[in-house]
Amino acid sequence: MPPLLPDIRALAVRQRRDYQLGTPGTYFGEEHGLLHLSDAYRLQREVARLRQQAGDGIVGYKVGCIGSGVVEQFGMAGPIRGYLHASEMQPSGATLRHDAYASLAIEGEMAVTIGPDNEIANAFPVIELHHFVFRGARKTLVELVANNGLNAGAVVPTLDRVAPLDQWTASRALTVTINGVTIASGGLWSMPGGADEVIAWLAAHLKQSGERLAPGDLVLTGTPLGLHPVRPRDKLVVSVDGVAFVDCEIV
Repeated sequence: MPPLLPDIRALAVRQRRDYQLGTPGTYFGEEHGLLHLSDAYRLQREVARLRQQAGDGIVGYKVGCIGSGVVEQFGMAGPIRGYLHASEMQPSGATLRHDAYASLAIEGEMAVTIGPDNEIANAFPVIELHHFVFRGARKTLVELVANNGLNAGAVVPTLDRVAPLDQWTASRALTVTINGVTIASGGLWSMPGGADEVIAWLAAHLKQSGERLAPGDLVLTGTPLGLHPVRPRDKLVVSVDGVAFVDCEIV
């Protein structure tokens, strides 16, 4: 007889507790019935609801598993989405403790904010933070989604580094450097249609579960590069066309 599927609300409590303990997704290292992707999104929403109840606001969304670098690393293709939580947003120049994360890894990518008429108001580079943990025998979109796309927050630039979307049209290269060494460089956007295509996909996907984008939402549009593990004493910088926009240090 196959293992029974879990109660989503009960599993959400476990997922939330695992996250608090710094051991995300222990359920996926055990033998259980196979969750469907729709179950994973229900679980993701329930964990987000529990976090909101505890006072941690949702400030937007991440879209991921799109760019060729990440698809090749993970062996699967999205897109997928997850929530961004207020408590995990960090300012550029922040010092982050490596031991505050589970296998900390980062992505350099572009983000946008949503304007009052649900248009894209502004765009800017960010450093996305990840708990880079997969526990299943193989990586799956179900585990990725259930663990909120591995998101552990983001490092965002100061307001003077933010610009309207059209001002990025001529930009060519998004670059990630660690300790002054370039580890990845490429185009700015994860989808061929750029930020507009990402937001159109996200809006349609949110609608399926009765959710919608709102003015002021922050959206991480997915990296066109790859995901990179980092270590204590690493200094990270994300730049566009040689100009640094956002940085942090790991201790």
